[in-house]
Amino acid sequence: MSDMDLRRKTLAGVKRVVVKIGSGVLTHHSEIIDLAVIEAIASDISTFVDDGGEAIIVTSGAVAAGQKKLGIKGRPNGIPEKQAAAAAGQSTLVRYYENAFEKGGKRVAQILLTGDALSNRKRYLNARNTIFTLLDYGAIPIINENDSVSVDEIKFGDNDNLSAMVAGLADADLLIILTDTEGLFDMDPRRFPEARLIQTVRDFYAQTKGASRGSSETGTGGMITKIEAARKAATFGVPTIIANGERKGVIHNIMKGEELGTFFIPNDEHIKGKKKWIACNLNPTGAVFVDSGAKAALKRGNSLLPSGVTRISGNFSFGDLVEIFEEGKERFACGLVQFDSGDLEKIRGLNTSEIEKALGKKEYEEVVHRDDMVFS
Repeated sequence: MSDMDLRRKTLAGVKRVVVKIGSGVLTHHSEIIDLAVIEAIASDISTFVDDGGEAIIVTSGAVAAGQKKLGIKGRPNGIPEKQAAAAAGQSTLVRYYENAFEKGGKRVAQILLTGDALSNRKRYLNARNTIFTLLDYGAIPIINENDSVSVDEIKFGDNDNLSAMVAGLADADLLIILTDTEGLFDMDPRRFPEARLIQTVRDFYAQTKGASRGSSETGTGGMITKIEAARKAATFGVPTIIANGERKGVIHNIMKGEELGTFFIPNDEHIKGKKKWIACNLNPTGAVFVDSGAKAALKRGNSLLPSGVTRISGNFSFGDLVEIFEEGKERFACGLVQFDSGDLEKIRGLNTSEIEKALGKKEYEEVVHRDDMVFS
């Protein structure tokens, strides 16, 4: 099947879409939100909903809206000023969306999230149920990070990352990331006029090496964070399209099957159920390092055993999320650990038959069970 045929087939089956709208799209890199942009996007999404679809919006722009409201000139100085701008601007931003969607007879509802809301299993399920209930009532969730209270330990870092997590959380069929460029180029189009648009990405690592890393003046993310979001969405089985949000009718035309932006094809095998929550967990408490043989065994679908662990880092307890690295290389997985760090230090490198002698007990054999593990 050709890339274009695959795109059209995928889009024909889309029922639920997550649309991420960046600050650069909403402001044209100024300090003022363009209401015409919000109205155009709302019109596109309303048409999609009228045709039987469901839509969830992940939006930036609260800080930009708050700057005008508080009279802040230029970028906010420091975290407190940014949080103050976000607090002042969030209600204004949602009112803009509410007014725009009312023209199409649609209702919206605001959801503010922080990283700990998805790191906690119960809160994760509560957020998921809230989204599903709002969709059942025909409302369009408007989601943003709660910048007014977020700190490093609980923040998502950028709304690209948040949008991918929401796509997995909400069982979306498609993630659309609207930015201020036409999509992903083979090199930075702002620096290289000969840069070519990549219309389809099948191999994330091979096709994104020369990606543009330019960052937005009004937002926190650049193209690299959008690639990371598309990669995370792919692990949930969700395709992603990165496209120019300043194009009139961009969402409507994407859903019609036009070859706009860059289409990221998801993994054939994707995670479900509890593993989705593990992938959304932003707060690993430690790291486990393994040898190449253990990594190969994990890739074949086995659990992580003590014999493959070369060293550990951090203090963690039973049930905590840990990152898994091949010794000397990048992280390749994460999972819920079944030993605290003190006990694991005593048994690392040992065979499972030696666990009881080393600890005086043997409640588990696996350091991380395969059902509690997600590959990066």
